[in-house]
Amino acid sequence: MENGIERRPANFIEEFVEQDLASGRFDHVHTRFPPEPNGYLHIGHCKALCVDFGIAEKFGGKCNLRFDDTNPTKEETAFVEGIQADIEWLGYKWDKLYFASDFFDRLYEIARDMIRRGVAYVDDQTPEQMRLNRGTLTKPGVNSPYRDRSVEENLDLFERMKNGEFEEGTRVLRAKIDMANPNVLLRDPAMYRINRHSHHRTGDKWCIYPMYDFQHPVQDAIEGITHSLCSLEYEIHRPLYDWFVAHAGVTDRPPRQIEFARLNIERTVMSKRHLRRMVEEGVVSGWDDPRMPTLVGMRRRGYPAAAIHDFMGRVGVAKADSTVEGSLLDHCVREALADTAPRAMAVINPVKVVLTNWPEDKIDVLTIENHPDHPEFGTREVKFGRELYIEAEDFMEEPVKKFFRMAPGKEVRLKGAYIVKCEDFVKDADGNIVELHCTVDMDSRSGSEGANRKVKGTLHWVSALDAVPAEYRLYEPILAEDEPETNAVVVDEDGNEVDAAPADFMDRINPNSLVVKQGFCESWIAAHDVGATFQFLRMGYFCKDKDSTEAHPVFNRTVPLKDSWSKEMKK
Repeated sequence: MENGIERRPANFIEEFVEQDLASGRFDHVHTRFPPEPNGYLHIGHCKALCVDFGIAEKFGGKCNLRFDDTNPTKEETAFVEGIQADIEWLGYKWDKLYFASDFFDRLYEIARDMIRRGVAYVDDQTPEQMRLNRGTLTKPGVNSPYRDRSVEENLDLFERMKNGEFEEGTRVLRAKIDMANPNVLLRDPAMYRINRHSHHRTGDKWCIYPMYDFQHPVQDAIEGITHSLCSLEYEIHRPLYDWFVAHAGVTDRPPRQIEFARLNIERTVMSKRHLRRMVEEGVVSGWDDPRMPTLVGMRRRGYPAAAIHDFMGRVGVAKADSTVEGSLLDHCVREALADTAPRAMAVINPVKVVLTNWPEDKIDVLTIENHPDHPEFGTREVKFGRELYIEAEDFMEEPVKKFFRMAPGKEVRLKGAYIVKCEDFVKDADGNIVELHCTVDMDSRSGSEGANRKVKGTLHWVSALDAVPAEYRLYEPILAEDEPETNAVVVDEDGNEVDAAPADFMDRINPNSLVVKQGFCESWIAAHDVGATFQFLRMGYFCKDKDSTEAHPVFNRTVPLKDSWSKEMKK
């Protein structure tokens, strides 16, 4: 304990940084968060985001935001804007904002200088020839027949590549390292390739673009980054990272790359490429579909930023990959919303209740608190009359043991109102119960002297006098079952995600990931702005969706009330 605050032990990244500062390797801390703008950030990126910004924050340093926009094929300005909004939503502030495209001219000159120094060359081999000549883990690669071109020829060909004289796939610029190196990534990796797609910022100025493994470390060095923090799949790239920093010649204090385990959550798609496919094939409505693990989707679903920070703190930073239970994230959301979300009543699967002994013209106005633990949230007035709605699941024609809700001849209390007893019910032609006939104990009004009579069940309800029709969207995990290897991600030499498992994750899409219900809610709820979050009594936490209209609000269930994580913690 220090000043009454419990200090958590430093994670291994913090220990490395502390060592670097103590040894004099660095006298300050400067990190960066470098997303590619080809999609929106998801909860997996959020771990890297929190690590990058968090380390800088802890050591009084700085963190840059850099968009590694070196592949124009799928990069868009909309993703740039969305990523910035996500970072601001989480409460982080970057020091400098950079784009890799800001440095294209300088990277080109650095590549030319490497050609002059004999550590880069233009290769005319086809992609297939280069793949075959790269070798295997047990067999060394074969030198390209173009590896020993003169400096002058390489400079001329590289300039002509830049000028657009060659077609895509006909030539690349490669680093001259060692085709027999045990690390396959060091076998003369590509530095530049021809790509004729228009860039979201530079337009058609360039038709060659730097490869990730060249651009990323060199730009770290240019920006003066001290610690390059990245996920574990880049560990094998570290020698190549160090090689490019050393041979670029832009710093005498090279950054230190430190890898940590990526975040995997059960039954959650964590590959940006797979998420893009779900969007493009219409599995979800868009990147902000509340079933998506994107931050924009989570925000739409009603997740508070505080819950994301709490979740990341509980997961921690580790050196080995693991899969986290989704119930932990749900628990963090409930913890964050418990004190901030007003209580309200909504019926998702309604059945009508008629109070047969209640006068038709009688209206009682009840005062109900908006939060049991926060009187400052105030109260609201709710009309109570002859007709109302309850959940269909709260009635059972032939009740099982310990069913304390409504049944023929049984009494229950309506929350904040009266005790009622079911006398009869009505079924439709299909045998579904559509209406309950009940009597009300007029002396049992909550807060009155007669309210002391106890009954075992208490139900939420909505008055037909001011009920507003509403849509409720209930969500489950997007994957029907968990297979951790499907969530694994492998990164190729371009920094692109490639499949680690042959199984098609689309075969495991949960058909019940979205269930839509039509019910009713209190009128005061419908008047709130989009994004407002409530705890609907006994039903869960819900957030008002952007699809709402004035006459028909739509609510996304953020999380149900059931908290299996807390129960597991108590065992």
